[in-house]
Amino acid sequence: MTRFAALASDYDGTLAHDGKVDDATVAALQTFRQSGRKLILVTGRELKDLETVFARLDLCDCVVAENGAVMYTPATREKKLLAPHPKQQFLDELEKRGVKNVSSGDVIVATWHPNETEVLKTIRDLGLELQVIFNKGAVMVLPSGVNKKSGLQAALDSLCLSEHNVAGVGDAENDHAFLDFCEFSAAVANALEAVKETADYTTGFDHGAGVAELIQMILKKELPSSPRRALPLGTEANRPISIPPFGSSLLVGGVSGSGKSTFVAGWLETLTERNYQFCLIDPEGDYEAFPNTIAVGDEKHPPSLDHLMLALQKPNGNVVVNLLGINLNDRPHFLDQLLPRLQEMRARLGRPHWIVVDEAHHMLTPEWTLPSAEMAGGLQNIVLITVHPDHIAPAALRAVDTVLAIGAEPGKIFEAFAKALGTASPQSDSQQLDAGEMLAWLLRTGETHRLRFRLSQAERVRHKRNYSAGELGADKSFYFRGPADKLNLRAQNLTTFLQLAEGVDDETWNHHLHRGDYSRWFRESIKDDELANEAAQYERPDSLNARESRERIKSAVERRYTAPA
Repeated sequence: MTRFAALASDYDGTLAHDGKVDDATVAALQTFRQSGRKLILVTGRELKDLETVFARLDLCDCVVAENGAVMYTPATREKKLLAPHPKQQFLDELEKRGVKNVSSGDVIVATWHPNETEVLKTIRDLGLELQVIFNKGAVMVLPSGVNKKSGLQAALDSLCLSEHNVAGVGDAENDHAFLDFCEFSAAVANALEAVKETADYTTGFDHGAGVAELIQMILKKELPSSPRRALPLGTEANRPISIPPFGSSLLVGGVSGSGKSTFVAGWLETLTERNYQFCLIDPEGDYEAFPNTIAVGDEKHPPSLDHLMLALQKPNGNVVVNLLGINLNDRPHFLDQLLPRLQEMRARLGRPHWIVVDEAHHMLTPEWTLPSAEMAGGLQNIVLITVHPDHIAPAALRAVDTVLAIGAEPGKIFEAFAKALGTASPQSDSQQLDAGEMLAWLLRTGETHRLRFRLSQAERVRHKRNYSAGELGADKSFYFRGPADKLNLRAQNLTTFLQLAEGVDDETWNHHLHRGDYSRWFRESIKDDELANEAAQYERPDSLNARESRERIKSAVERRYTAPA
């Protein structure tokens, strides 16, 4: 998996020394481009000026000029203005007030210290929506909201890249915004102290040699993780416990109804808020309506691989792959087809940043092996959600470095995971966890932490259509068998359940009622704790007769779901 697919570099004082880029730095840029990565130049210079001092703009996939106001593609020589031209009234007023050394580009108006005082007065007196940006001694005037960050965002959109796959390098005040935007930020050795203080790393060399140093670290995968990008798992005594956004994989384990989906919903919302892209493999249609996602496939239509990959092209396109339209036995094969496609995209663009596999014990069975040796890297940044860690292929489990146990007896989740890999599980007291808590085992350090995790802010919409009229697998269906196992009537959804419930004899109905089979099915297969709790009230012996309990349970289902036809 490629972590950094692009480098965004400032020009003056960073790539260039006294306006020129030396041959060694040009050679480093060529090596970087030959690796298949993208180079984006982010500068305060006007484009026509830049072309006179840097003859190798052809090495750049995109140039952001005029401090974020102009985007230029050297390969096509296409120039795009990202903001309007400066008003002539403003330029005339500056001249009238005797402001010297003023230049104007397609958007930018620039001058030098100490002219900023008169420039600000002019902006105020004319009532213009302009901002002043400083770059060492330079004073730059641009429309509000236009800076190197906004320009870099436009460039990344044009290249279908995420800011989380970009390393940035700069040296001066006007670089702060775009450096903070990048996943990893570096300051060259000659940078202002204020830039060094906020950057993730300061190079040992100055100017272009510092950029070359950064390039070598990217190519050798030596850049450390940025602490400001850490992804929180939860809190322990109000102290956050986090993992790096790249290079980790999670297993989320617990029995049905334990709260796994609650944690996952909160985790996905965190990824969405921070613009990390995810692709969620959803065997049962549980996440079809998850907010801010694109659903591919449904209970009647298997997901198209081409459609799925197209949906992932935009960096903010989070995708839920609904497998209800695929036969249960064919789903692992579909995943085998999908993973190499995702790996190729990750090698090229560094995303989707996270792959989430629900019901992983069905998708990655113990017999599963890597489709190819190259796929080992494709299992980075993966989340496996399961009831049975020991039913997942060891080839997939070996990628996991963090095990999260939720619900009753978390120690058993650790033991099952450890047994599958032939290793020792950590000591845990298996104490009962409260709602919203989990036990985290960090394999890299051996530490365990009792964490309170984030609850989903937008509770995922209950997927009524799937449970009401979809096709639950054979292992998730309800079977009316009766006390002597004379029947074998399968209800693969709530519609069929209510139809069969109307027709079975009272003895069969009461047999399952008093065993608690209905509430168990609602809880474990329909994943509806509230419906299960209500049904359990009617399952107590002698509480209701067969007719009354049938009516109560039917009414409970129809209140919570679209009434089955």
